[in-house]
Amino acid sequence: MEKISTLFLKIAVIFLGVPVLALCIFLVPEIANLSAKSLPEFAVIKYFVFIVFDASAIPFYFALYQAFKLLRYINKNKAFSDLSVIALKKIKYCAITISILHALVLPFFYIFAEVDDTPGVIFVGLVVPFASVVISVFAAVLQKLLKEAIDIKSENDLTV
Repeated sequence: MEKISTLFLKIAVIFLGVPVLALCIFLVPEIANLSAKSLPEFAVIKYFVFIVFDASAIPFYFALYQAFKLLRYINKNKAFSDLSVIALKKIKYCAITISILHALVLPFFYIFAEVDDTPGVIFVGLVVPFASVVISVFAAVLQKLLKEAIDIKSENDLTV
């Protein structure tokens, strides 16, 4: 049963990467062109949008790779090891990086909302940083719990 559930999660991790790749290929250029057309006085914004969105894909895929490694550790009965703690730590840092990168774009969402008179755009811009912060906190909590479990396990191994 454990192998099937981790296999399902591995497939889910792979399928999480596909839409982000499609977004980077198809939607990011459209967003960049739209932002350049909407804000002609900020012509540089087009390149800034490309850089931020495509650069945030790098830590996203690195975090997916770490999640894949974590699932492999679970399959090999190494879930309670320092390797798992390190993988969770890297996932946490990737989520923080994504959040910071997307927070850099928030002023442009504000400018875009002022130009188009649509204040809801700001909330759309807050979705990715907020989700990344939630993932970062969740990974930090799991990392701490796993570290404590490993410490308890090592103490129990010493007493036996």
